[in-house]
Amino acid sequence: MSRCRASVPIALLLVVCALDVGAQPLASAKPGALLDATRLAQIGPVVEEAVAAHKLPGAVIVAGRGDRVEYRQAFGNRALVPSVEPMTLDTIFDLASLTKVVATTTAVMQLVENGRIRLADKVSAYVPGFERYGKDRITIRHLLTHTSGLRPDFELSVSFEGEGEAIRRAVEEVPVASPGERFIYSDLNFVLLGHIVGQVSGERLDAYAAKHIFAPLGMSTTTFLPAAIQTPRIAPTEACERLAWPCGQPGATMMRGLVHDPTARRMGGVAGHAGLFSTGDDLSIFVRMLLDGGTWHGARILSPLSVASMTRRATPPTMTARRGLGWDIDSAYSANRGELLPIGSFGHTGFTGTSIWADPVTGAWIVFLSNRVHPDGHGDVTALRARIASIVASAVPDAHLPPSTEMAGADLSSSASVASPTRVPVQTGIDVLRAEAFARLNGRHVGLLTNQSGRASDGTSTIDLLHAAKGVTLVALLSPEHGIRGALDESVPSSTDAATGLPIYSLYGATRRPTEEMLQGIDTIVVDLQDVGVRFYTFPTTVAYVMEEAAKRQMKVVVLDRPNPVNGWQIEGPSLETAAVGFTGYLSSMPIRHGLTIGELARLYNGEGHIGCDLDVVAMKGWARSEWFDDTGLEWINPSPNMRNLVEATLYPGLGMLEYANLSVGRGTDTPFEQIGAPWIDGRALADAVSRLGLPGVRVYPVRFTPTSSTFSGQVCQGIFFVVTDREALRPVRLGAEIAAILVRLYGASIDFGRSHLLVGSSEAVAAIRAGQGAAAAAEAWPAAEERWRSIRAQYLLY
Repeated sequence: MSRCRASVPIALLLVVCALDVGAQPLASAKPGALLDATRLAQIGPVVEEAVAAHKLPGAVIVAGRGDRVEYRQAFGNRALVPSVEPMTLDTIFDLASLTKVVATTTAVMQLVENGRIRLADKVSAYVPGFERYGKDRITIRHLLTHTSGLRPDFELSVSFEGEGEAIRRAVEEVPVASPGERFIYSDLNFVLLGHIVGQVSGERLDAYAAKHIFAPLGMSTTTFLPAAIQTPRIAPTEACERLAWPCGQPGATMMRGLVHDPTARRMGGVAGHAGLFSTGDDLSIFVRMLLDGGTWHGARILSPLSVASMTRRATPPTMTARRGLGWDIDSAYSANRGELLPIGSFGHTGFTGTSIWADPVTGAWIVFLSNRVHPDGHGDVTALRARIASIVASAVPDAHLPPSTEMAGADLSSSASVASPTRVPVQTGIDVLRAEAFARLNGRHVGLLTNQSGRASDGTSTIDLLHAAKGVTLVALLSPEHGIRGALDESVPSSTDAATGLPIYSLYGATRRPTEEMLQGIDTIVVDLQDVGVRFYTFPTTVAYVMEEAAKRQMKVVVLDRPNPVNGWQIEGPSLETAAVGFTGYLSSMPIRHGLTIGELARLYNGEGHIGCDLDVVAMKGWARSEWFDDTGLEWINPSPNMRNLVEATLYPGLGMLEYANLSVGRGTDTPFEQIGAPWIDGRALADAVSRLGLPGVRVYPVRFTPTSSTFSGQVCQGIFFVVTDREALRPVRLGAEIAAILVRLYGASIDFGRSHLLVGSSEAVAAIRAGQGAAAAAEAWPAAEERWRSIRAQYLLY
């Protein structure tokens, strides 16, 4: 029988009782117990050291145990420009993402308690139209746990104005993963939740939170849209225009009381993910309310069961990130927990340099507030917050955690102790077609456009499968660039297939379109090609030309779909200008990285290109937009001679667009598209210049190589080799632009971009680079173009 101590706060009491499965009960907090003052005194020197290192201008730290405040101190300055102002304990801070848990999560859980919302409710029940593009299964729970599959945020450099426009954009979002499949920390989740609070309660989020949360708790300074009279006490952030991002543009004014987050700013300062301002004292009340089971000085804000639900694991056991409802428990964002507080503790951070962390077992808690983005956005308090938490944890004199459990106050299931499910390989279009016994081709006379990548998951070639299929007559084979075997890097002649005796007609020789002779006796063209997700890769254009010729002859086209190897959600680069439309870019408006499968591209080309052919795409089974090729369980088969692995495909959007310059991109070496060079480059100087940029997701080092073919064949080239360290953080097209800009700066007399505008797709971007204006100027128009592309492609998505 479970035994629980009466002195334990009620939220902790429920957790302790629930976790007692025969072992001794967890050690309870002792309300009012002191923290070790000697240890707490170590906080000061640690913070002062960080201030001196310009990690932050100043901070307010409030810490305690149970309902007692044991430490309360201000450090450094709250403002450095235009004049220095000392930090004070009553300084008001822009809380950034602490808004998610202090205001929005609390409001949502109150509405759950009142029966107004269920966690299992579909978001589309409150946001009309949200169900489109596969978002119909996303629930309130998915939003709270960041498992909705929505991307992290809108394009920050594309401005808009108003909550209504933000919600309209959210409705048009296409998920990057299925709901419940992945943890993706997303502001969009809480933009939606804040809106839903307003829809359900009839009060805008700021009014609701003030009335139902802050006033009952006596959090008198906590507010959205702080009043002008409070401005002198507010810690400024950065100089930024009202709707602009990034900050620091000429003519911008220092933000002080205007929310730093650009999306919240564009929504008028009230949003579910950011916009709240508060003090250390107010937040200490909020934390103590949670640790006391949802009450503070007689005011009940939440029920004990709501607090327990918010602060225990709510993500699946197989998911590495452990999140509660709104709150963080153990994820990539948990550094502010420090090294000593147990995983059963919970907290959250804010981009501006704020954080809360609390442990229901020991009763220890920390409120850390800073404006680390002041004055120029370069501060960093990640390590400092962790060190402060560890100091506070070490000051607990009587913590006794049971050695047999990894977590307290949370779901004991651990991702480390649960076997990962066996990955079921994706079924590509040919796998699905075979499983259907080729029924949709029954009685058809088929021409097959394919190469060596056209294989079923068991390795059988699509040529052999269609040749042997009952009811299907395979008449001829069509080959794209590089030939039917994908081995040629030049013009491809027509030939005969030795195994089947069928003619192979080249679409990369005398013609790039199928002719009347090639299509004799054919009523259906089947396509099975592996694309690489990049606009200037020529296979999709070949498919488009085939579709055009098929439409003229009332022939059917069946595309057997395959994964986009570099995932189906990341989009990057300039729109293809009309003057550059051609074999390396079929449709204007396309960015370099398009985020579509070859089947989806065929659908889009058919609609947006007004081809109007009789098109049937055999969709894959088991593929999600968030997946890279190594998530699919499929065998990598080089789709072309110089696309030999997934790393090369990842870098290709950026390095491939430089191919028309007088540079070697590694063709004729063992590592094409993993290195660049030229005889006139100093590899060490170039590596040093690129490294100084600190570009996300990639590192470089100097190399020397001699290509055996292609540009600079037989000549010694110096250059740099690329190591991808974080493929999702990497922006390969921006990487290519940055490299081009550096080459202009270092070797302006030697670099010749030639016809690069055809691959880049934008003459303006190339001209900006050539003129020495830099990558930022070249990329200025990209975000708006990427946003337009998302809207265009949305109706053609299959996954």
